Amino acid sequence: MSCISLIGMPAAGKSTIGVLLAKALGYDFLDTDLLIQVTTQRTLPQIIAEDGFLGLRKIEADVIGSVDCDRTVIATGGSAVYAPESMTHLSSLGRIVYLRADADILQERIGNLVSRGVSAAADATLESIIAERLPMYERFSDLTINAGQNTELVLANLLQALTDNKDLK
Repeated sequence: MSCISLIGMPAAGKSTIGVLLAKALGYDFLDTDLLIQVTTQRTLPQIIAEDGFLGLRKIEADVIGSVDCDRTVIATGGSAVYAPESMTHLSSLGRIVYLRADADILQERIGNLVSRGVSAAADATLESIIAERLPMYERFSDLTINAGQNTELVLANLLQALTDNKDLK
């Protein structure tokens, strides 16, 4: 097993589970949203306000494309799947895991889409974003984990699935 990239909707738990998974495996941890902020010296909401959501997606694709690591858990932004070249790159680094959670759980965790820095059109709803992204999450992932449970259970299920599916990539 080399790298493990986590994809999914905002608030699915990619960063939280990512840190815990990295600790459990003895891996490094990389959050591409934080890498974007460090690289651009702006927050995600600032980037969206100044460059638009498509500008953020371009920056995200560039940042993900530049990631070069080994034995690392990578938590991506929810919109990483819009750039097939980013997903191909992540796939070349190792497994891609989709953390799936239902809309009601995501809404409870997200709160306000704008202040969260979600890369979507201004008139988008959580439901419309899920409907648009779901096929991409499913297409690009090697494994899907139910992330609508408590953190300990998500981590345990993910570790078990990675062990059971060690032949993936």
